Amino acid sequence: MKVYFDNAATTPLDKEVLDEMLPYLTEHYGNPSSIHSFGRKTRSAIEGARKKIAKLLNVSPSEIFFTSGGTEADNMAIRCSVHDFGIKHAITSKIEHHAVLHTLEKLAEEGFIKLSFVNLDDEGNIDIKHFEELLKTNERSFVSLMHANNEIGNLLPIKEVGEICSSYNAIFHSDTVQTVGHYDIDLQKINIHFISGAAHKFHGPKGVGFLYINGNIKINPFIYGGSQERDMRGGTENLYGIVGLAKSLEIAMRDIDEHQNHISEIKNYMKGQLIAAIPGIEFNGASGGNSLYTVLNVRFPKTDNAEMLLFNLDIAGIASSGGSACTSGSDKGSHVLEGIGADITRPSVRFSFSKYNTMEEVDFTVNKLKTLFPAN
Repeated sequence: MKVYFDNAATTPLDKEVLDEMLPYLTEHYGNPSSIHSFGRKTRSAIEGARKKIAKLLNVSPSEIFFTSGGTEADNMAIRCSVHDFGIKHAITSKIEHHAVLHTLEKLAEEGFIKLSFVNLDDEGNIDIKHFEELLKTNERSFVSLMHANNEIGNLLPIKEVGEICSSYNAIFHSDTVQTVGHYDIDLQKINIHFISGAAHKFHGPKGVGFLYINGNIKINPFIYGGSQERDMRGGTENLYGIVGLAKSLEIAMRDIDEHQNHISEIKNYMKGQLIAAIPGIEFNGASGGNSLYTVLNVRFPKTDNAEMLLFNLDIAGIASSGGSACTSGSDKGSHVLEGIGADITRPSVRFSFSKYNTMEEVDFTVNKLKTLFPAN
């Protein structure tokens, strides 16, 4: 059996999405900037996709800008806000995705901003009182806090944070890469200036995403070139990727209740089976209600072969990760686990689930883990 439990890194492409994309990989190949019929056909597809995404997020199509993915969207929101609004102070947390963390750290290193980190509890939840204190005691701030952590699954109280930011005239950006397509996000109900999304996190294609920019603010382009994306992002559009992005989000929201119920059952079943099978097992982050239903980060007992755990799972045909896919190629430990003060001497594995996973896959995985952590 082959088991794929690394859906927070990327998800398999939905066949419905592929079918939607195929005509734009073959017969509809015109450049969307061309004025002839070939170009008009593809331009219409892009604008149709924009309208579809905007409707699902309850915003105007003019507030949706297509990017190469979540990392570019995060960079665009951060760098343009700091430079265009004259922001001198930024607030984030030490467990953000590196697309946010490294960008803000670089801006601080270059002297553009002072960077503050909000305090976290040992589950990774932000200290709201400290957050408000940082806003109160500094000049106008740029705030970037992710809606859900990609490694431990913690959910940010995004509405509350947005209201606090609004009361201090702060610019608020949230990396929503792990929640778009998994939760019903109505941006009319959240005080927020930017969110970012990536299609491959909800069964769409890789290499395409979007940035929502609240229509009440205006930033300059991040990438200069042609007049694409209403002069906001130069470069010929990823036509079939954009079509796939819109279709995958449409499917995700169409079937959201079914998927949430199925995946939650998978996660809770695996959690219970692991507790029963392996004494001393623990979980990183808020693994209960205030957590992504797609992510379970497991802290296993100490073992002499801790560094071989992921390798042994891979050999058994089980795909999982020790952290985010963006850092798994390095020999550094998880900055997220370090940021919440977790015991990094114990091996931790992130299992993340999708609509395609089954209870049988959980049983197979738990049985394999039992052989790696035999009861005394």
